[in-house]
Amino acid sequence: MIAIPYLTALSTYFSYGLLFAFGQLRDFFRKIVDWWRASTLDGYAPICLGLEDFYIRRLYLRIQDCFGRPISSAPDAWFDVVERYSNDNNKTLKRTTKTSKCLNLGSYNYLGFAAADEYCTPRAIESLKKFAASTCSTRVDGGTTMLHTDLEECVARFVGKPAAVVFGMGYVTNSAILPILMGKGGLIISDSLNHNSIVNGARGSGATIRVFQHNTPSHLETVLREQIAEGQPRTHRPWKKIMVIVEGIYSMEGELCKLPEIVSICKKYKAYVYLDEAHSIGAVGKSGRGVCELLGVDTADVDVMMGTFTKSFGSCGGYIAGSKELVQYLKYTCPAHLYGTAISPPGAQQIISSIKVILGEDGSNRGAQKLARIRENSNFFRSELQKMGFEVLGDNDSPVMPIMLYNPAKIPAFSRECLRQKVAVVTVAFPATPLLLARARICISAAHTKEDLVKALEVISGVGDLVGIKYFPAEPNKQHQEHGTIKLE
Repeated sequence: MIAIPYLTALSTYFSYGLLFAFGQLRDFFRKIVDWWRASTLDGYAPICLGLEDFYIRRLYLRIQDCFGRPISSAPDAWFDVVERYSNDNNKTLKRTTKTSKCLNLGSYNYLGFAAADEYCTPRAIESLKKFAASTCSTRVDGGTTMLHTDLEECVARFVGKPAAVVFGMGYVTNSAILPILMGKGGLIISDSLNHNSIVNGARGSGATIRVFQHNTPSHLETVLREQIAEGQPRTHRPWKKIMVIVEGIYSMEGELCKLPEIVSICKKYKAYVYLDEAHSIGAVGKSGRGVCELLGVDTADVDVMMGTFTKSFGSCGGYIAGSKELVQYLKYTCPAHLYGTAISPPGAQQIISSIKVILGEDGSNRGAQKLARIRENSNFFRSELQKMGFEVLGDNDSPVMPIMLYNPAKIPAFSRECLRQKVAVVTVAFPATPLLLARARICISAAHTKEDLVKALEVISGVGDLVGIKYFPAEPNKQHQEHGTIKLE
């Protein structure tokens, strides 16, 4: 877990307290002014109440230009960001016809397949001509094409499982599958920092939910032993089923799951393992097969393997891979398969083609080069940020690297100044993270050149000095400042 420096935590609390106090004071005077005005209420209750409404008005709207920035090009290493302006103190933003070409450090384009590719793009265009943009149907009606069947076979072979089923949306893959796999009388033990799709899926299942400390196998074993000993609430009967849910790479922390230890504990206590590889499949491992390959875990020891196609494969949708019996059961019962529109044919073809490139089945070694480049780029960028004095989360080989900001005033300052210098970054704050743990999440791509990364480091280092987010002393002789510019040695 993140250990916040005392002074940093104190100043962050003070900043939020100041914001809350002045916000409440302004709201008090606004009520007095509104009392004298004629009421325009039409009988409807406000959609947002209390602290939610307060947070939106007093914090989010002031910095909303840092979020949801529209782009007008493919999310490649460089992309075009549409410029916006506001005439009402940032309450509403209006787009202009101007764009800024910025270095992209926010997209999940880990292997560079999101832009035009010499192998993938022509085949996706051909599938668009043959099958159209959508099947306009669910999989069980008229939405299963040859591409969907080929894709499921391709995914199963790629991840090392007997069978797989694909869905049109990655988020739905978790939120719709878990209520089918688990139910009343079952026990879900979830990592405390699992993605919101897992949280919603677990809550919708009706199963009992217990949480273990993030990426801490020893605490997982403690929770498992206690729950097995106590049994179900009130009746104390044995659990019908126990499932442990973890992620391969945690998207807000950039950490690799301690999968070998977790699998060992689950085998010891006869609990199922559910692995979410949304950010790890295709991005890590010698041949891009995810954390199982990277950490030396046999895929046979992972009962349910979930992943998405929106990151490394440059497409859309998600998959579940497992035994043939599991996949067949899901096809009979899962609402995302029965009622959701099938993944678009061009999207399916893009995934098939990108997997072939990764495996070298396109007749080239571009896949191996992409995998080597994403690993080198990620480790180089992380190492340089740490040398500069930034607090960077995550592990080596992970393309996700959060830079801690903490203070709410530093969120827009960092984001806006980076954008002004043509570097587009993603900042994340409450409620996506805990109140004190605001951060900028950097995502590295194989499409980035060494020159791109050096430019990004120069800009981020300069902005870090300006904003004051270098919480550790920089390593000596690693960087120096000349005439206002940062140079790397």
